[in-house]
Amino acid sequence: MCGRFTLRSVDRVRIALANRAQLEGLIPRFNIAPTQEVVVVNSSNEAELMTWGLIPSWSKESKGVINARSETLDEKASFAESFERRRCLILADGFYEWQRTGRARKAFYFQMKDGVPFAFAGIWDRWRGNGSTINSCAIITTTANKLLEPVHDRMPVILHENAYEMWLDPKCSKQELKKLLEPFPEDEMKSHPVSSQVNYVDIDNESLIQRVEVEVGTTPSLF
Repeated sequence: MCGRFTLRSVDRVRIALANRAQLEGLIPRFNIAPTQEVVVVNSSNEAELMTWGLIPSWSKESKGVINARSETLDEKASFAESFERRRCLILADGFYEWQRTGRARKAFYFQMKDGVPFAFAGIWDRWRGNGSTINSCAIITTTANKLLEPVHDRMPVILHENAYEMWLDPKCSKQELKKLLEPFPEDEMKSHPVSSQVNYVDIDNESLIQRVEVEVGTTPSLF
């Protein structure tokens, strides 16, 4: 799964979005969590903020799902229509994953070797209820590459830049799209252990991505 990620390179993201939209008030984020706003490029090739946690339009309650498995995207009622009609790019420059050893968890931070921003493959939907409208999204996951395997058996789908246009193209077939949902090459990524402070939603600063080799203490709930 993917339960936390970062978007710290604000200026670089603004440059990447220059031809799509101007997002005001964008600040560096080091601990983006479910139900919070994330920056996406939607199916209309426009940048906007969406709630992380996809709420199907037909749902009776505003409860979202943060991840969608690539293997069953076109089978699950919650995701099938969004996969066909409402795909998006979810912008990031790193993400966290947790390694379980018995009851203990150790957090790791993953990013590109050169630290550049990238895009997760995502899907989105629009929910209306209780007098409000919520645009929400989910990150698609796939099997882990060799870098992630020792930590977790799943990873978010990271798209190569030359696949962005195809992912957003409404005319692209499901068969072509599913070919994009592969583990990202491990030789283009790097990782290191980080503090369990990332488990606290209210902590959001640069210290979270710093390397921590040994840490003693309890690990709180992620959400």
